Amino acid sequence: MQRGIAANGSGIGRIVRELKRMTTELDRKLSWLRVGDEKPKILPATGKRNVLITSALPYVNNVPHLGNLIGAVLSADVYSRYLRQRGVNCLYVCGTDEYGTATETKAQQEGLTAKEICDKYNALHREVYEWFDIDFDYFGRTSTNEQTEICQAIFWDAHKNGYVVEGQLEQLYCNNDKRFLADRYVQGTCPLCGFEDARGDQCDNCGRLLNPIELISAKCSTCGTEPEVQKTKHLFLDLPELKDELAKYVEETSKKGDWSANALTMTQTWLRDGLRQRCITRDLKWGTPVPLEGYTDKVFYVWFDAPIGYISITASCTDEWRKWWFPQPGQDVELVQFMGKDNVPFHTVIFPSTLIATRKDWTRMQAISTTEYLNYEDGKFSKRNGVGVFGTDAKETNIPAEVWRYYLLSNRPELADSTFLWSDFTAKNNDELLKNLGNFINRTLSFVTRNFDSTIPLMELSKEDEEVVANINLEVEEYIKQMDKVALKAGIKKAMAISKIGNQYLQTNQPWVLDKTDKKRAGSVLAFASNLVHLLADLLEPFLGSQWSGKVYSMLGVEATAATSKISDHFVFKLKTGHRTGEPVLLFREIKDKERDELRKKYAGSQAERSASAVQADANADSVFRLDLRVGVVNECVEHPESQTLFICKVDVGEENPRELVAGLREFYKREEIVGRKVVVVCNMARTRLAGIESQGMMLTAEKKKDVKLLEVSDANIGERLVPEGTRSEPSSALDRKAFQAASKGLRVGKESSVLFEKKYVLKSAESNTLASSAGVAEGGKLK
Repeated sequence: MQRGIAANGSGIGRIVRELKRMTTELDRKLSWLRVGDEKPKILPATGKRNVLITSALPYVNNVPHLGNLIGAVLSADVYSRYLRQRGVNCLYVCGTDEYGTATETKAQQEGLTAKEICDKYNALHREVYEWFDIDFDYFGRTSTNEQTEICQAIFWDAHKNGYVVEGQLEQLYCNNDKRFLADRYVQGTCPLCGFEDARGDQCDNCGRLLNPIELISAKCSTCGTEPEVQKTKHLFLDLPELKDELAKYVEETSKKGDWSANALTMTQTWLRDGLRQRCITRDLKWGTPVPLEGYTDKVFYVWFDAPIGYISITASCTDEWRKWWFPQPGQDVELVQFMGKDNVPFHTVIFPSTLIATRKDWTRMQAISTTEYLNYEDGKFSKRNGVGVFGTDAKETNIPAEVWRYYLLSNRPELADSTFLWSDFTAKNNDELLKNLGNFINRTLSFVTRNFDSTIPLMELSKEDEEVVANINLEVEEYIKQMDKVALKAGIKKAMAISKIGNQYLQTNQPWVLDKTDKKRAGSVLAFASNLVHLLADLLEPFLGSQWSGKVYSMLGVEATAATSKISDHFVFKLKTGHRTGEPVLLFREIKDKERDELRKKYAGSQAERSASAVQADANADSVFRLDLRVGVVNECVEHPESQTLFICKVDVGEENPRELVAGLREFYKREEIVGRKVVVVCNMARTRLAGIESQGMMLTAEKKKDVKLLEVSDANIGERLVPEGTRSEPSSALDRKAFQAASKGLRVGKESSVLFEKKYVLKSAESNTLASSAGVAEGGKLK
């Protein structure tokens, strides 16, 4: 009865299959969203191959770009999917790396706490990975109790065994902030190229790695004062004492695990040049606390701490995490790690040395898959500078995730740097996905639908068909060989070669012609081709993802399950005679030259430049004012005890509590000249620490030729907002220093002490009609 209903074309059967597919996909998505709450029951099994897969933990202070994705997360996703489809017991864990200086810096820029920054960007990473159809078993984070407990336990074991030693470092110390400055808290002139905005860890102009004390005219990036060099004590991992055991581990494991050439070369270089004691502590607040007496004001350095995150994230995933990291007899575990080449030494030298130092039998990395750099057009991808296409950008293009996955994997920089080119991206979509793969699948299943009533016909293999099967099996065999070696780029080429065979098979047999002369043979050809479509869905699911393969399985009329997508050693005919297929759909669309050129133009330059361009376009269309300016009254003003230039003020801006502002006005005003004064406060400035005190906004001043005056609004009420008359007020949130400079760029002193925006809009209060006054600063003065 059910078969008859479907055959009569009512569509009920197709609707049921589509609902099942949608339900399966929804369950998968909900399972992903529950990551971090529910713990999967994936544990090592006796007598089976057990593989623990990790990808380098993405740093939490920004959205990942395409280079980050292909270097670690996406590549590991492909391999873990492949292993599952081969019946291997595996666990794929990842998570955001959340401790360190960069997090503190980002928190200051956005006016948030370090924890709030981590929560924000952990959620953004999850959204990007979900859209890219990354199938983690567990995605966690490092700012957890498990991280603290395990990291400190590993430290104590290494310390007890004599592999942690004390020493001293010369570091820059800020007398204003009363702290040693980590690398990213220092700015100055590069000693090599003379670039005046180099940071303490690297010069963005010439790319040289730097030590903060090498900078010329170094300044604290927080308060702008010149730091001094002081000695400070730290803890070091004694790598020289561990060198022999590490060298033996590298020698044995690199052969057994077939390490990639770049990983082995880099590791051998470190060993050849001699290992030095490695500092494992930092003078920061945001990190895993050092538990040793005398060092409790420090945290562990991120590159000691972060790799331990693989262990702690596994512990967050399952209470029985030790079964993965201390496997039982008969439950051997292979640890396979994915990363970009810049992370290699920390995983092949630092992390294994740390584990060796504990004198415990930890699971150690067996195989490592690394990539070179993915460059962008004529430059480099850069999270720091916002250059390239980021995960959120890819989503906005309305080009499906499977297209992005295919391009990145077919262009994977395995042996040398590769380059993302929009011309290449569109060519691969149009010529390989659309005309090769999509064309074969659509032609096959559309013909079955139209000419064989959506039913797989009887298949009888001819001698020529058997030769095609043999050729396909050669490709499948090579596909498996390459995938087992984690040669993903070669693997996807083999799968696409099978698609090409399918197109050639259709073109040679021409079932559209046979249908008129030999219906039986035409049916056999289409049954063969339909099974080949199934094989391609299986082989390409690791690369294009289950969202894509789910669409193909729905077209084939099969439910997407582990059994459905199993990858066998050879071509298996899974669709039997009489099987009902689903509704054919177009899997890919053409990307036209115009769209390609628009995308190239849209994502040229940096994120900051694109954002500024968008703001400028918005402003040109209808002048937009991005500052949240309010009238405030200074209730209290005291001299900062640690600074000769700063006041600490309590300013009422009409909120429940006064804001505490740190202002560098002591060389221009006496304390009593400020108390009681009505001022203009920038209320959407990101909170930042100045000389150890958090400033919750900024008092606006007018300046010209060293004449500095606070803006005055004596007749306005407290809390009134000031907006240039005739503009649209849309305050941005949490402006950092650069964003403030961009938003305030149009403000200048006008005639008769007025304040103008874009030379024509007068800054005033809409409520009391009070003009802001520059208190006598000459025309043309800037507002700061």
